[in-house]
Amino acid sequence: MSNPHPLRDLKRTVLAHFWFKTFGTSGFTTLFFVAYIYLLRHPASPVTIMPVTWLDGAIGFQPAALPVYLSLWLYVSLPPVLMQTRREITQYGVRIGALCLAGLALFYLWPNAVPAAQIDWSRYPGVALLKGVDAAGNACPSLHVATSVFSAIWFHYRFRHLGYGRAVQLANILWCVAIAYSTLATKQHVAVDVLAGTVLAFIMAWLTRLQAHAELQSGQGPVQPVTA
Repeated sequence: MSNPHPLRDLKRTVLAHFWFKTFGTSGFTTLFFVAYIYLLRHPASPVTIMPVTWLDGAIGFQPAALPVYLSLWLYVSLPPVLMQTRREITQYGVRIGALCLAGLALFYLWPNAVPAAQIDWSRYPGVALLKGVDAAGNACPSLHVATSVFSAIWFHYRFRHLGYGRAVQLANILWCVAIAYSTLATKQHVAVDVLAGTVLAFIMAWLTRLQAHAELQSGQGPVQPVTA
C-alpha cells in the first residue's frame, strides 16, 4: 500500500533528532577513515595482489564514473536520515559498524591491493586525487560495495515500511548497482573485490537480522531490523 502523505511523513522523519544524526554520522565516518587509512599505510604483513578476471578486462577505465563512485558517501549517510528514534539510529550504527570492523579486521589479517593499472593518472586530475587519498590497498572485500549493498538492503525494507512505491525501490537498486559498477570503472577495485564486498554485506545483514529478532523475543522493545 502506498503512503498517502509521503512528503509530510518524510519531512517529520528527516527532522527527528537531526543533529544527533548529523554529528553521529560525521563522527562514525571520521573514526572509520582514521582506521582505514592507518591500515592502508601500515599493512601488518606482505600485501597480496588481487587477481584480474575477464570482467575487469571487459570494463574499461571510465573517468566519468568518478561522481558515482563518490556518491557512496551521500548514499550511506541517508539511512539514519530516515530513522525516527535515537535508539533506532544507534542500533543501525552498531550494525553497520560491525560490518566495517569485519572489513578492517580482514584488511589487517590479509593486506591486499589491486594490480597497478597502466594508466597515466595525471591526465585525470579528479581520479588522481582519489588515488592519492585512497590508494590501491584495502581492496578485498570492497567496503565501498559492502556498505552500499548493506544500505540498499536496509533501504528496501525501510521504503516498504514507509509505503513507498516501486519507482523508489528501483531507484535504490540502480544507485547501489551504479556504485558497485563505478568501483570497477574507476579501477579502484577488481571484480573479486566487488563479489567479496557483496557477500560480506549479505552475511552481516543476515547476522544483524538475527540479532534484531533476538532482541524482540527478549522483550527489549520494538526494533527496526535491517532485514526483517
